[in-house]
Amino acid sequence: MTDQVSTLLMFGATGDLARRMLWPSLYGLHHDKLLDATLRLVGTARSELDTAAFRDQVVDALKEHLPAEFYDEATARAFVQRIDYLAMDATDPAAADKLGALARDYPGKIAVFLSTAPSLFKQTIERLVAAGLSGEGVRLALEKPLGTSLASSNEINDAVAAAFPESHIFRIDHYLGKETVQNLLALRFANAIFEPLWNARTIDHVQITIAETIGLEGRADYYDGTGALRDMVQNHMLQLLALVAMEPPASFNADAVRNEKVKILQSLRPIAQDRVESDLVIGQYVEGEIGGQRAASYVSELGGPSMTETFIAMKVNIDNWRWAGVPFYLRTGKRLSSRRTEIVIQFKKVPHSMFEAGGAHATSNRLIISIQPEEDITLELMAKVPGLDFGGMRLREVELGIGRADAFADVRRRIAYERLLLDLIDGNSLLFVRRDEVEAQWRWIDALRVSLAASGIRPQPYAAGSWGPPAAKALVGRHGVDWND
Repeated sequence: MTDQVSTLLMFGATGDLARRMLWPSLYGLHHDKLLDATLRLVGTARSELDTAAFRDQVVDALKEHLPAEFYDEATARAFVQRIDYLAMDATDPAAADKLGALARDYPGKIAVFLSTAPSLFKQTIERLVAAGLSGEGVRLALEKPLGTSLASSNEINDAVAAAFPESHIFRIDHYLGKETVQNLLALRFANAIFEPLWNARTIDHVQITIAETIGLEGRADYYDGTGALRDMVQNHMLQLLALVAMEPPASFNADAVRNEKVKILQSLRPIAQDRVESDLVIGQYVEGEIGGQRAASYVSELGGPSMTETFIAMKVNIDNWRWAGVPFYLRTGKRLSSRRTEIVIQFKKVPHSMFEAGGAHATSNRLIISIQPEEDITLELMAKVPGLDFGGMRLREVELGIGRADAFADVRRRIAYERLLLDLIDGNSLLFVRRDEVEAQWRWIDALRVSLAASGIRPQPYAAGSWGPPAAKALVGRHGVDWND
């Protein structure tokens, strides 16, 4: 343990994220004895509950969302003894008095987790300041979305910066808590065989896919005002791209890693208006079938017409020495064929194949980093097919895999928020997003949205259960590339 706080105060403690992810994650940390025995957890929300009733709600959430083999009734009951509850409306100025009393009752360092609508951030921070819960002695974690543009993001960040130093602000992108995303750093910088090849001399292109099978799932108002570009590309996809492309950090600490990510985000080439039609495809799902079940169209789920994109595919370039001429193909969407998040590193073909004369065809190597639903790293190599052949040899692509289920069968698969919550409690900000990263991401996205609007292109329809509009296949196909479907 490094610099653990003594109290974690969670706003939005009765919400969906808290029930599905946050309380199960804290249970996991408690179960594995990673939390100090004296750490107190305080949940707050508008619901008029007493502590006993709230603890029962948390136990119910654990039963519902934890794997049955991991849930233990006695451990759950012991865990919730750490929890107290404070009914409070953050929009009410009287909340400051309640928070002031809490600060007196729970002395020591405090971490505050805002799992609320961003529209409540500013008021909540004002209440925290009025109660003396700000400054050097308090850490603040913020859930996305942090704005819908650079200007709105700056408004939130300015309000936060007025009350907390940057070193105490923990902006969450939960993808950074996923084991395989962190393993990308180990793969690149702890293995001598990969880093010398990680450049434009040997890599042909990179693909990053975040595919969802779900539709709106009760998020219609938020999603229709946001779309795939701002909901997924602005944060998750650009963070994955930065981790793939960044230069080796000088050390494994927060500033060193985040400095290198910022350089990549600032090196992204803008997609100008005259390149939109050739380098970008947007789509919106219509009725289709997923897993044998009919899926309604986006406008049916929404309840009215809309021009919001639910799919986007694009070709992106990074203007630096390492990646000059290497395209990065990004795609994400809802109601796609399968749930999948992966990074594909496509290496170049061998400069000359001596096997072609014998009829053997050597394909180029690929490194596939699967993030969800399964965590896996696969390297595709060429090998000789066993047997006797006349006039040559037969080649076949074979896979060398590091499946988490096989290589780490003895290690429990954790929720991404376990890592992030523990780091918040400990004060380690490496896997959180710094303000200049957020600004660089929004600056690039805002410029793209201007180009997109000026181009006048409209979302193309694609059937639910497909891999997006046919134009997405053509986007990469004209460069001799196929998506890894």
